[in-house]
Amino acid sequence: MSLRSFILGLSACFGFPWLMVVVVPFLKMRDIEPIPLVDDTGETIGVFNPKRTGRIADGSKIYAENGCYLCHTQVVRPTYAGNDLQRPDWGGLKTDEGDTRRETNAFDFQGESFAHIGVARLGPDLSNVGRRVESLYAKGTDPEMWLYSFLYNPRAEAERRRSFCPSFAFLFKETKVTGARSEKALPGVGSETTQILPGPDAEALVSYLLSLKKDQEVPAPLNFAPVKTAAAAP
Repeated sequence: MSLRSFILGLSACFGFPWLMVVVVPFLKMRDIEPIPLVDDTGETIGVFNPKRTGRIADGSKIYAENGCYLCHTQVVRPTYAGNDLQRPDWGGLKTDEGDTRRETNAFDFQGESFAHIGVARLGPDLSNVGRRVESLYAKGTDPEMWLYSFLYNPRAEAERRRSFCPSFAFLFKETKVTGARSEKALPGVGSETTQILPGPDAEALVSYLLSLKKDQEVPAPLNFAPVKTAAAAP
């Protein structure tokens, strides 16, 4: 093999994936405009434009800085690429009240400075983790406190002893108790004279995670999920 052939082959091996993964998505997404929401009568009732600002935007940065995207994705894959939609807790929720499952689309990341599509799935997909925490994990309790406790010690609960998630205890601070304990003090940790409180970064990260509810209704042109038919009558 000549040096010229080797260089051309090497360029093709690295250039084509770079073109498909970086250049093509960039060209397709750089000029995205809000898609109008249309009701059953054809009347425009608004635009599909998820907003994530303030502390939620700060939490997105904390998410990136701590490498959460290395173990978690935020992409509900189409049915031809995986079975994400068959998991009622990943693509949305399937309950007696309805079925909100759908695939991810480019507009789900609008308003974010970086799309955390993820690198690998060592942990579960987080596209709808905010919905799961409120409806499943912390049902009947405080979703924020559940997430704070999980981030501080992911393996505290017996059913999560085998979790790969690292502890983010460094995002919390230990303070002395003066009078009544703070409402934000983590339960079951600290001592009689000390309490563990979430720091600003922990609060921002939890706000961001709880905002991840990408199962809201989208216009028909963006809903590529298979048609969900009602169950046949017995």
